[in-house]
Amino acid sequence: MIPLSLKIIYTLFVCALVPIYWRQYGPANFRWFSDIALLALLPALWLENALLVSMMAISVVFFEALWNLDFFFRLATGKSLIGLSAYMFDPKIPLFIRSLSCFHIILPLLLLWTLHRLGYDQRAFISQTIVALVVLPLSYLLSNPQENVNWVYGFGQNPQKILPGPLFVILLMLLFPLVVYLPTHLLFTTIFRERAP
Repeated sequence: MIPLSLKIIYTLFVCALVPIYWRQYGPANFRWFSDIALLALLPALWLENALLVSMMAISVVFFEALWNLDFFFRLATGKSLIGLSAYMFDPKIPLFIRSLSCFHIILPLLLLWTLHRLGYDQRAFISQTIVALVVLPLSYLLSNPQENVNWVYGFGQNPQKILPGPLFVILLMLLFPLVVYLPTHLLFTTIFRERAP
């Protein structure tokens, strides 16, 4: 169902990106949900695993859409909407490194196309929720406020000061599944054919 050429090209891209990102941003960067999706899609494509693709899609398609909106708006107007793609315009980061981050443009399209080919596995909502319940606390415990991986220190670039840190992470652990994953799950259930477990 997935062309071999696509699997090979995607594999080569990920194999090139990982060591470059590791050197530039460090291992904490790979705890971002978008980077987890980028990596998890590799075995998902080769195995043609609808559950894994479905999990990554409900995890990041919404956020990737926001990233793209922010990126293309700033590209067109010079002004940032929400700051998600601000690093793409940071001259301190080499242009080549920033160009690799254009995977944020392709990733949601590839996930949606793969869902169209493989079908949507409805177990994805529960499975991805479990992943988030593990990743979010780890992002808080193993990263620092400057990295703010998965926004565990606050939305945007400045740490939030309203709630104690652990309580804010618990709030995120509720918000991600209820506000992002569940609506996306319901939408995908309507749009894509169901993939039998």
